[in-house]
Amino acid sequence: MKHNQVDELLFQLDQLKDIGVALSVEKDTNALLERILRAAQTLTYADGGTIYLKREDRLHFEIMITKSLDKSMGGTSGRPINLDPIPLRFADGEANLGAVVACAVLEDRTIECKDAYTESGYNFTGTRAHDARNGYRSKSLLTVPMKNHDNEIIGVLQLLNAKPPGADEWQPFSVEARKLCEALASQAAIALTNRQLINQLEDLFEGLIKAINVALDMKSPYTHGHCERVPELTLMIADAVAATGGGPLHFTMNKRERYELRIAGLLHDCGKITTPVHVVDKATKLETIHDRIHEIGVRYEVLKRDARIAFLEKRLAGELTAEVEADFAITLQELDTERDWLRRCNIGSEFMKPEDQQRVRDIAAHRHWIGPDGIERSLLSANEIDNLTIAKGTLTSAERNTINDHISATIRMLEALPWPKHLVHVPEFAGGHHERMDGRGYPKGLKRDQMSVQARMMGIADIFEALTAKDRPYKPGMKLSQAMSILGNMKLDQHIDPDIFDIFVREKVYLAYAQRFHLNPEQIDSVDHARIPGYQES
Repeated sequence: MKHNQVDELLFQLDQLKDIGVALSVEKDTNALLERILRAAQTLTYADGGTIYLKREDRLHFEIMITKSLDKSMGGTSGRPINLDPIPLRFADGEANLGAVVACAVLEDRTIECKDAYTESGYNFTGTRAHDARNGYRSKSLLTVPMKNHDNEIIGVLQLLNAKPPGADEWQPFSVEARKLCEALASQAAIALTNRQLINQLEDLFEGLIKAINVALDMKSPYTHGHCERVPELTLMIADAVAATGGGPLHFTMNKRERYELRIAGLLHDCGKITTPVHVVDKATKLETIHDRIHEIGVRYEVLKRDARIAFLEKRLAGELTAEVEADFAITLQELDTERDWLRRCNIGSEFMKPEDQQRVRDIAAHRHWIGPDGIERSLLSANEIDNLTIAKGTLTSAERNTINDHISATIRMLEALPWPKHLVHVPEFAGGHHERMDGRGYPKGLKRDQMSVQARMMGIADIFEALTAKDRPYKPGMKLSQAMSILGNMKLDQHIDPDIFDIFVREKVYLAYAQRFHLNPEQIDSVDHARIPGYQES
């Protein structure tokens, strides 16, 4: 073997080795296709090349490169290939053997053409038209089916116009070039199939996550969209923090880390699937399967009925006096006033004062009614008293613990999964959004330095989304200025991360979120940064 042949062989072996490594690590399908085509052109000294991928019964143009024209389309070029796919069979079922790439697939063989313009048996009308538009001359062709490890043809690699070192014009492809191209096509098909399988598994994985979130949305229409909005807002915050280029957080994020954070955001409330519906959807203090305030309203109607009966009995007995009539009117007014006041207490939209809580207990102590069973009992049961005297919101302490336990369930569910290396932090990111910087959060009581930056970002996203959400049963969505004021006080109270909050304000992430997720116009008011508690400009 001559010295230059040995050098050529070593060059080809090095190229195949480098290509094999590159194909095994490339994650982006478009970049993978480009690597395959450029490698094939390098190995065979081809000037041009095209990769087609088979979908159903058509071959679709995926990438085209012509070196001498400095022209690249498809792949990572950003320039689409506006050519119709090539059918393997016509509408009547006849095989499209006139198209060389279709013939290579249908007959499962490599096809060589020394000169496209003189080759018989194939229709190169499209090739000639392409040449005419670009001032080119297609000559030698090498068309190789791409078969994966299951021996399935997934596409076609086509090379054009070989010009080996020392040649002055386009040459037919050599036997060695054909063998190298067939080896590369097989290797590339396997790499491409593996990449497609991984993408399909990732799509399936995200589909399962979305199915869980759909189940949560169906379980509670009032929190519809929360599991969609929180991960998006978390990523918006992460992008803003990463863009600061330093600062005390020293946070950066590559593509894989961004994907990991997104998955954590999508799963941050998956434990709510274990939370009872009547707790998740508790819009009023007395709501369970239904709002029990209506039962109390019926009891007041019974008391009013009994008062009317007593009044009528006195009138029939001739005992009706002005004082009796006045007492009857006062009784009806008192009953209506009490009933209406209890209805307002049931809403839970305002903080309940201790004296108002005591008034509920006093009503229960002195108001009695006789039920359908003839038994006299207090107008309000012990459970109803407990619920109506909730100081803030609509949840009892037991129900709030049930709600809070969703994060423990989230952590248990996520830690039970066999996460791959690039998603190993998902349980920690998702499970830390209810922790506080001072260690008074839940479920683990972690402090700031025990938490990842990502979990601290998600904590702010979760709170801001809840404050501004326009679909909650117990409150309207807050204005931006009000939500930012509350977050500022939470910063001062060491509830949320101070540095992330300052970036959230400075970069106006709150406003970008409001516009992106179409908060109500009346919510998007002017926010004066100077009036936000605790905010520091730099």
